[in-house]
Amino acid sequence: MRGERRGQVSMLTLMSPERLVPKDHPIRRIKALADAQLVQLSGVFDRMYAQGGRPSIPPEALLKAKLLMALYTVRSERQFCEQLQYNLLYRYFLDLGLDERPFDASTFAKNQRRVLQADVARRFFEGVVAQAQEARLLSAEHFTVDGTLIEAWASVKTLRPREERPEDRRPPEDPGNATVDWHGERRSNATHVSTTDPEAKLARRGGQGAKLCFSAHVLMENRSGLCVDVSVAAATGEAEWDEALRLVARQRSLGRRIRTLGADKGYDVARFLGPLRAFGVTPHVAQQITRRRASHLDARTTRHPGYARSQRARKRVEEIFGWMKTVGGLRKSRYRGVQRTALATYVVAAAYNLLRIAKLAPVPA
Repeated sequence: MRGERRGQVSMLTLMSPERLVPKDHPIRRIKALADAQLVQLSGVFDRMYAQGGRPSIPPEALLKAKLLMALYTVRSERQFCEQLQYNLLYRYFLDLGLDERPFDASTFAKNQRRVLQADVARRFFEGVVAQAQEARLLSAEHFTVDGTLIEAWASVKTLRPREERPEDRRPPEDPGNATVDWHGERRSNATHVSTTDPEAKLARRGGQGAKLCFSAHVLMENRSGLCVDVSVAAATGEAEWDEALRLVARQRSLGRRIRTLGADKGYDVARFLGPLRAFGVTPHVAQQITRRRASHLDARTTRHPGYARSQRARKRVEEIFGWMKTVGGLRKSRYRGVQRTALATYVVAAAYNLLRIAKLAPVPA
């Protein structure tokens, strides 16, 4: 019998977002992992807010909202808040009932300073890494490091000479799309600075033109391809080596003994390999051999089978960068400055790890 469309819906519907999410949906495991870690940060959240006054949006909800933005490629807080009005999966993840009003996009900006001061994003990321450690998913000895560029939220048209005073600048003919003539003028980080984001630096990679960027770095363990540490710094010519050594030193301070460290041929320099060996770490770096120079690695390192295994495993770090940029939205930073961009990087890296842990960890009975 053909069914007929009813013209009037029921006056009362008792339904929760939790019932509408399939039981086997991966977001359920990700939510359980995230909630478990947020419980550990409850004391940090208590110190972030005053004891009295009007109740705020729970900081746990704001942090989980940023996780959703990374997992589902939402490009802005404003777009997320718009989708939160009708996306029941988002409401389930944030424990938001159907009759509760979603928060406004301005809430993110107002709480950004609190999150930065309390270093919540880094603490949450390290807690997720600890969860992977408890699930026995992390390698204890073999790691890979690599770096990439994150385009800053600033145009090269905002570059101005460092000695130029603001009152000496002429107003553009078209404020929306100013015309800039660089003919005959050489630009560099030593002579020019962006008026939009002074911390962004000119950098280029892969034969493309120079853009204002930040330098992001990832330390990956080789067993499961999980990200155990990240950092964001100014895009200087030596940032990759300096940040890689800083990441290794940080892991040593946490009690992780790194035996081998894989990297591409850009790390085959004495400035990096010398301090790395001083840490007691064997460099499994790809050899850079040209007509003008020889590699700093010889057969004493490259002859072992472990070196070949590290070279195969190190390529998986590109999967992390690929996911963080295409899915997590880190191809171009939404924020200005190294510190705010680092906050977003920690959240995106935590989202990547949660997704991997949900796939790799055994399902609890």
